[in-house]
Amino acid sequence: MRILHTSDWHIGRSFHGHSTLEALRGVLEVLAQQVRERSVDVVVVAGDVFDSAVPAAACYSLLSDALRALCDAGAHVVVTSGNHDSSARLGFQSALLRDGIDVVTDPLTVGTPVTIDDVHGPVHFYGIPYLEPALVRHVWPGVELRTQRQAVEHAMGLVRTDLAARGGRSVAISHCFAAGVAPTQGVERDIQQGGLDVVPLSAFDGPDYVALGHIHGRNDLGERIRYSGAPLHYSFGEADKPRGSWLVELDARGLAGVEWLALPVPRRLARVSGSLEELLADERFAEVEDAWVSARYTDAAPQRDPMRRLQERFPHCATVVHAPDVVREADGLTYAERVHEAKSDRELIEAFLVHVRNGVGATEAESELIRGLLAEHAGGAGTGEKSSEEVPA
Repeated sequence: MRILHTSDWHIGRSFHGHSTLEALRGVLEVLAQQVRERSVDVVVVAGDVFDSAVPAAACYSLLSDALRALCDAGAHVVVTSGNHDSSARLGFQSALLRDGIDVVTDPLTVGTPVTIDDVHGPVHFYGIPYLEPALVRHVWPGVELRTQRQAVEHAMGLVRTDLAARGGRSVAISHCFAAGVAPTQGVERDIQQGGLDVVPLSAFDGPDYVALGHIHGRNDLGERIRYSGAPLHYSFGEADKPRGSWLVELDARGLAGVEWLALPVPRRLARVSGSLEELLADERFAEVEDAWVSARYTDAAPQRDPMRRLQERFPHCATVVHAPDVVREADGLTYAERVHEAKSDRELIEAFLVHVRNGVGATEAESELIRGLLAEHAGGAGTGEKSSEEVPA
């Protein structure tokens, strides 16, 4: 049996204010093509199909189209809900779908598999929807469920009990944060790391393969326990992470092999850094002009309208941050003390600029403008000297 393991589609999620629906549609079309070309028997989607508990209408259309395409390519599809999905809405969607698509959202079904046969006999797919302890305690009264670790361990206990009675090969599907995932691997945006929500790998003993979701970067925690990651890049922190899915093969004895199938990246992500002038003109940034760009400009002082100017060169510049290479050392003076030291309006303005611009005062052009404005304010003949009334107390 050939199984394609994918997860974290996050249908409806935006990328810095930009819709990702059409990009995701294109990637999922390639996924369906891979299913057809590789003669995949089962596609497993390990949670976070939607990005929101209240998806827009277009998100339902995309999901329906994607699932139908996978079925048309010859695969049975097993979907579980994640922490971003509304299990009720995703479960309602399942009632409208055709045979060959199973959507697992109800904790009461944990331990009851979706069984699919191949030439070697049955393979049992145990879907475990995202288990928020506070929301599932009533499902298993008398069981201590204060953490997700306890919830997943209990669910896997039910899986092992059922599997022992049935026999045969099996795949578990879970949406959680498993031990062994490094923070740099693209941790989902609202997961707690290092605390009680970490699920130990020993919890997943038993099945031939464990398909995990929740982490957006590809990760193998052992030959049989893996994260596929998301099919799109949803943050600049994921820029260097490959996108794709795992192709898992089971033979008569169990796990026979695992292969990575890469997916296309509709638009690459790039981080650029330099002075604003360098970012706008330096040829070393030419290769990323059509990428999603996160820009860091290193000028000592903030520059005028940096996003608009950068987007003239990088039309898909999504974020800009000012991060000076050199940060002025504190001289111990408060702003009030700087003001008191100023002997004229011109010095007062200079003190303000130095204070708010990382020690950078007025440029020559700015100084000329300031002199003109002060002269105009004084009727064209003022000296710019502060009167005693102008000095703050």
